[in-house]
This record gives sequence, structure tokens and C-alpha cells, in this order.
Amino acid sequence: MSHPDFRLNLRPLGTPRGVSSVVGPHGVGASPGDKKSKNKSIRGKKKSVFETYMSKEDVSEGLKRGTLIQGVLRINPKKFHEAFIPSPDGDRDIFIDGVVARNRALNGDLVVVKLLPEEQWKVIKPESNDKETEGAYELDLPEELCGSHLPQQSVKGYNDSPDVIIEAQFEDSDSEDGHGNTQNVLVDGVKKLSVCVHDKGKEDADAPVTKDESTSTSQDPRALLEKSLQRSAKVVYILEKKHSRAATGFLKLLADKNSELFRKYALFSPSDHRVPRIYVPLKDCPQDFVTRPQDYANTLFICRIVDWKEDSNFALGQLAKSLGQAGEIEPETEGILTEYGVDFSDFSSEVLDCLPQGLPWTIPPEELSKRRDLRKDCIFTIDPSTARDLDDALSCKPLADGNFEVGVHIADVSYFVPEGSPLDKVAAERATSVYLVQKVVPMLPRLLCEELCSLHPMTDKLTFSVIWTLTPEGKILGEWFGRTIIRSCTKLSYEHAQSMIESPKEKIPEKELPPISPEHTSEEVHRAVLNLHGIAKELRKQRFVDGALRLDQLKLAFTLDHETGLPQGCHIYEYRDSNKLVEEFMLLANMAVAHKTHRTFPERALLRRHPPPQTKMLNDLVEFCEQLGLPMDFSSAGALNKSLTTTFGDDKYSLARKEVLTNMCSRPMQMALYFCSGVLQDQTQFRHYALNVPLYTHFTSPIRRFTDVLVHRLLAAALGCGELPDLEPEALQKQADHCNDRRMASKRVQELSTGLFFAVLVKESGPLESEAMVFGVLNQAFDVLVLRYGVQKRIYCNALPLRSYHFQKVGKKPELTLVWEPEDMDQEPVQQVVTIFSLVEVVLQAETTALKYSAVLKRPGTEGLLSRQDGEQPAAGVSGGLQA
Repeated sequence: MSHPDFRLNLRPLGTPRGVSSVVGPHGVGASPGDKKSKNKSIRGKKKSVFETYMSKEDVSEGLKRGTLIQGVLRINPKKFHEAFIPSPDGDRDIFIDGVVARNRALNGDLVVVKLLPEEQWKVIKPESNDKETEGAYELDLPEELCGSHLPQQSVKGYNDSPDVIIEAQFEDSDSEDGHGNTQNVLVDGVKKLSVCVHDKGKEDADAPVTKDESTSTSQDPRALLEKSLQRSAKVVYILEKKHSRAATGFLKLLADKNSELFRKYALFSPSDHRVPRIYVPLKDCPQDFVTRPQDYANTLFICRIVDWKEDSNFALGQLAKSLGQAGEIEPETEGILTEYGVDFSDFSSEVLDCLPQGLPWTIPPEELSKRRDLRKDCIFTIDPSTARDLDDALSCKPLADGNFEVGVHIADVSYFVPEGSPLDKVAAERATSVYLVQKVVPMLPRLLCEELCSLHPMTDKLTFSVIWTLTPEGKILGEWFGRTIIRSCTKLSYEHAQSMIESPKEKIPEKELPPISPEHTSEEVHRAVLNLHGIAKELRKQRFVDGALRLDQLKLAFTLDHETGLPQGCHIYEYRDSNKLVEEFMLLANMAVAHKTHRTFPERALLRRHPPPQTKMLNDLVEFCEQLGLPMDFSSAGALNKSLTTTFGDDKYSLARKEVLTNMCSRPMQMALYFCSGVLQDQTQFRHYALNVPLYTHFTSPIRRFTDVLVHRLLAAALGCGELPDLEPEALQKQADHCNDRRMASKRVQELSTGLFFAVLVKESGPLESEAMVFGVLNQAFDVLVLRYGVQKRIYCNALPLRSYHFQKVGKKPELTLVWEPEDMDQEPVQQVVTIFSLVEVVLQAETTALKYSAVLKRPGTEGLLSRQDGEQPAAGVSGGLQA
């Protein structure tokens, strides 16, 4: 789960809203709270703050010669003066220190950097607790790694039922990238920096504070090990401005009322501190803003950066619009969509003109003759109960010899989206539907998504099918691809399918099932579901024997109030056998289509690869597990999966430990990427690490992913029933890159939407209590995974009523001893030891700032969740054990 407040409010703790980076003696990079940095003398001078960018020619020459390096810039959302680009050799990230070195590039931009001389590289003391050298990783696990066919559909008609559960809108019906859980704020998180500043609250006189060990230059340079230096660089060119240049935030008057600027500009202060503060012309601002700025203190605005000159710490921008009050769901949602460049405008009349006009639409007779007619077969859909865009249907026919004919039938979207049409162009540009908690921003007009293409029951639908002859063990004996017509007999929800799996012998009462078409019976559907489940179990078992990896993470689903739209409650979404059934057949279809299209068009196939984990971060994790004495094998995806499934028991404590470790294993994982086979020369790079297969693609969700539409066109061409798409390998790669970018953005937006709703829930229904497990210990704070909600928070010692606290390393393990201030004067203070895998109780509570919430530790000994009745209490020190 993403850290819910990480984007809505990135202020360092204790910094008032709107205080952003101030000009410091070394340029712009000083932090918001830094008192020493208000250096007035620099502010007045018109000298350059930033270096001029290199010329295009010099950049391409430098990249060829290897004197310059390119990469995607990541800015640490918690410490926005720190930025990183990945090292081309998979080693430790390259560090970019401060706003000046970043040279006006924004998060996500493709930049070119030049390494600084070695004496300016970041020094990391080997024995320090510092592994915060990889920059804030926003987690990008491919959905094959995680639970998917998770509910993703938005609820349109949720007014007609009292309070519906909206199942978390988690993308992906083929669990290939179903990890949408940004551990953004955890930074590299495997081991943590010994940050010794008090981030929060008052200074605590009793607290032993050690010197900040994160960087040090006082050592004898010759004694420095090579690995304790982190290569540092500066940005010399922006190859591609991938950041939208839009931000949400607040308007303020400039501080100096007598300056020339005061009469022309207001200051826009972005909520995301990775974006600079922006001068906006007063003429863009509300008319009474100058006379009544306090009226707008809580109004959220959107601003777009227009320019950022070399001689200015601040960018120049235009106010795009006022969104409404900060902290309210709709304004915040619109802000998130805009910041990530999601097009949520209505489709133009030019696009809508491409759709069939005479409704109701029926399949033309000439189309019927071109397709295999499966309308009499028992075919059905299994989706979240609220789904409206039904991409995929399944069938399973027993054969006389004991085998099965199993079909995956996918909506034939490419039939309705002619290549090169305005509809095709807008779908290519949007590239994906974006699932928010409360709604969906569709890739295609609703008439297609929810009506013409959606595989509703008891209506004739155009589909693209993969049909296999399978043994009961899932061995493929035969395979057929082709365009088909189906007539789904019923729309099952995951709950319906699950109840069928759980009652193999009993007939399910009709009233508990959705309507089934008269040509088929509920027994026939039930039998098909059971047969599919039997085969899926075998397929799944074989995949893991063959070395696949799965990292299931906690995902939140919300119950919304149908009148206000506010969250009433939330629960962890349960990924069950019915989800797994659908996932197995989607994976099988995607692999089959990948092989078919690549065999036919070795230069033109659109595939999906998943690179192995980042070496440096993986090595850190290996070291971390060794220190904790955990027998984890990271040598391959399959070995890691085996370690995660066999190392832990199934008691509550073991499951929590597994959850934490799964989170940690997720961090070195890379994104899965679409690519064109003709552009990547080395075929070993085609592999999919998590699935451990040589070829993979996306074919099963064309209603909501443009890549799948392209793959459908390629498959049709391979079968001789369609034109080969008019795209050379380079053009196809460009489209693949765009789909990768939009997919990333949609994932972020989804996480932020979940975070927004969770923050509102804490505000409306909090404080919320939960058990949590510690996974990182610093000098004056520790990081926890909140088990009931799947969120991660940092708990600061000086925000707790402690008499003192003490950090030490026991062997290699970091440990914090907290001495609690007694509630009664005559009581002895209670000591609590916090170390990795301690089980503690936390309280999540709203802060005064809109949509920000913090976690505090519950005082030990107070009545709560840890008064255990469920078996053995782990040893003191392991579970936050208490010592009088």
C-alpha cells in the first residue's frame, strides 16, 4: 500500500504549509526548516543560479563516448534536496545533491548527467547505519508478481444500494503487475540512515543523541573503502520532460511588500516539495486575492510551470484553475490526475463519431460468416461484483477422452477501433484506463467500454479467443487462436465463483446466483468452474515448480457511503481461489499469444519483459537477512519464492514477519516493460523474471490497455485475418515506451487515490488502532508496517511521552530502548526494546494539516490488541518486549 500521505503533503515534519526550500548559502538546496539558510545577500543578485544546459550535439557525443550518463531522475519525496538516477551497470544509484545540481529537472524526467570529480562524491561511512543511498524508490512490481485479477472496476451505479464495498480498484486481471504498492517514503529501506536530527516535536533533553553519521569527510581518504563512496553527478541536459509540469498547491503573497515582484506576482507553493515554488502573475489569481489572501489559505489550485530561468530559484507559471477546498476528495483527486498528466476530459465529437451510430448495434451478417460461432457454448465471465468493463470470459467443455477444451475469450476491441482513426489516436495517447477508488477514467468512450465491447451476459459479442485442449493436469495438447462470436450465459462475481469452489458437492441455491441463460443450467456452470479450478491449481503448482515468484502485498478496499462518497471503512482485500483461477488462464493466454506473434513476426512482436532485481539493492537485502539470521535464498525468482513460502509458519507473528519481508523483497524489483522484439537485440533480455518465462505479453485486457489492442492487431495479422499494423519496429517501440510511462503514472495515481481515501478515513473515523511490525530502526525513529491496513509509517521517539531513549547496535542489529514516562508518579518507568520484527501497537491519528496523519506507539501495558490469547507470545525484544 502506498504511504497515503506521501504525495498529498510532503512537508518535512514541523514545517508550516508552504515553507519550501529557501535559498541557502550553497544555492537553493537548503531544507525548509533550515534557519541558517535565509541568506538575504544572494537573493537580491541577478547572478545565475543554474548552469546553462549543454548543446544537443555535445550531449549525444558525450553519451556515445561514455563521458555522460542518461537516466530517469528520482527525487526523494521525504528529502527533496536528494535525487538519484539509476546506475547503468545496476550498481548503487548515482547521487545528485541539491536543487542546483538537479538543474531544473523534475521527478521522472529523462536527464543526462555528468559525474563530478571524485573528491565531491558522497561519502558513506561503512559502519554507519546508512543505506539511504538509493533514493526514494517508488515501488513498481509487475502485476504478475502480485495478486491480481483484483477488482478494478469503478462503481457507477452505487447510489442504488445502501453502502457498497468498492473493492480497491486494483489494476490487472492477470496478476502480472498487481503490485501497486508504493513504498515510496521508505526510501531504500533495507537499512536506514542514522538521521540524527529531531524531525518532530520538541527537543528531548534526556535523549542521548549521537552525531549524524550519514556523511563524513574527516576520515583519511586513503582508508576509505571504494564501496563507501557514492558516485555523484550534476544534470547537464533534459532529454525528455516526462513530468507533467503541473502541480497542486496553495497561493501566497510574496513576503517583501515593497519589491517590484510583489506588484506583479503571487507565490504558488506546491504540495509536493519535489516541485519548485512558482511565481504566478497576479492577473491569473482571484480578483480579491491580494486584499483577502486569508480567504484562499485552504483553497487548492493547479499551476503549470511555463519557464524556469537560469537566474531564478523559482519557476514561472500559470494558474490553471482553482480546484476547491484542500482535504476534500474531488478537488484532491482532480489535482492528482492533473499532476500525473491523466487526460480525464470528455471524448471529442470527432472521436465519438468513430463509434457505431445506429443503436442498438447488432453484429453485421458478413461478420458472422468470418468467425467461429461459439454462441451455444457454456461461456461465462468472472469479475468483481461492481465491474462494468468485462474484458474476458472463460469456457470449459469436458471431452470424451477425459481431457478438456478450455477457452479464454477476450473482447474484440480492435474491431471497433480502426487503426489511424481519431478514436485510435486518443486511445494510444491515454494508453490505459486509470482506476481510482471511487471511479474510473476510461481509455475508450463508455459506449465501447461498458456496452459494445463489454462481455455482458445473454447478448452476442465479438471476441478473440485462445482455445486449448488440456489434460486435467494442465498439459497443453492442442491450441487454436481465432476471431469468434460468443454469448455469455452468466456474469459471475468472484464471490459466486468462490462459493462454487467451496461447495463442490452441493447445488448452489438459484437465489444466490446471478441470472443464467435458459440454454444452460447452474449445474453446468458450477461443473465448469470446478473443472477450471482443478486445472488452474495444477497450472499454478507447475509454474512455481518451474521457478515463478509471487510477492503478495496487503491491498486496501474501501466501503463508501453512497450519499457522501466518503469512506466508511476499509479492509484488506482477500485474494482467493476464484481470483487465482482467472489469473492462471489469463497468464496462459498471454504466454500463448506472445509465442504466436513472436514466431510470426520476430521483428515486430510487442512483448513484455521483466528485468531481474537491481544488484546493489538485492545485495543490501541479502546482507540484511544474513544479519537477522534469516535463511533466505535470493539466487533466482523461484529460490526467493521458495524461501518466502517455507521460512515462515502460519501463526500470527510468522505471518506478520512474512508480510514485512515480502515488502522488503519488493524493493529491489524492477518494473516490467513493454518493448518491440525487433529493437532489443539480446533475446535473453526478453525474459520475464517474476514469471520465469522466455516470452510474455498482454492480450487479455484490451478495453483498458492500449498495448493489448496492438497485440490483438498483430495476432490477427499472424492469423491472416487482419492487416499488419502500420508500425516499423522503432515506431512500435516508441508506442511501447509511451504505454510504459502512462502505466507508471496510472499506478501512482491509483496508489495516491487509495492514500487519499485512507487519509480521509483516518480523519473521519480515527484514531485507528492496529498491530504493527517494525522493519527499520534508526537513532531516533523506527519504521513500521501497520498490519491491519498495510500502510507504512515512521514513528519518531520525540513524539512519544518518553523519559529517554537509547540507540545501540547489538551485534549488527540496530536496537532502540524506549523508557516511558510513568503515568503515575509512584510507578516505575517502563522500558520497551524495539528491534527489527518487534510487534508493537500503534495508533494512527489525523494531524491538523489537511490529509496528513501520523502514527504513534501505544503505551505498553495499556489494554489493547497485544494482550494475546492466540498462542505463544514471542520473546521479549522480538515483539517489543517489556522490561520493568
